[in-house]
Amino acid sequence: MTGLAATSGFRAIRMEYDIRLEQHSRRPLAVVRRRAGLQELAKIIPEACGTVWSVLRAQKVPGAGRHVALYWDDEFNLEVGVELDSPFAGHGEVVSSATPAGALATAVHFGPYDRLPEAHQAIRRWCAHHGYTLAGPNWEIYGHWIHDWCADPAKIRTDVFYLVKVDRELAG
Repeated sequence: MTGLAATSGFRAIRMEYDIRLEQHSRRPLAVVRRRAGLQELAKIIPEACGTVWSVLRAQKVPGAGRHVALYWDDEFNLEVGVELDSPFAGHGEVVSSATPAGALATAVHFGPYDRLPEAHQAIRRWCAHHGYTLAGPNWEIYGHWIHDWCADPAKIRTDVFYLVKVDRELAG
């Protein structure tokens, strides 16, 4: 769903998100570790995903899934790679990792990647309003690219996750 909001003299589409709370098990990943500034993410993430996929193809690793960017902190220490069905032994700079387990606040973002900060902001606001404290990392899982997305970027799907803990005073 979208709504309209007036911003700085022009009309912009404001995204609305259906935020959910889920329990999540660890998911194995093959990743490269990077540190990037906000302005570098659009370059670093695709390059890192390509590095990981090259190794997985060369090593004939079965069960490779979607691309993942796991943000460990607000300093942009991140792991970028691919979901796996089982742990990866590692090869060169591509190492084994996993998504964290626990309670997650999550939302689906439909649209171009440069609008992803809106999903992050919506989850953070929802957590504050519903008595959940951010408990560490957050991550994005990107759908496999579909050619139709070139013509209609509004269909691009990205799942956004935040590890959370309950603030007992606010929840309930």
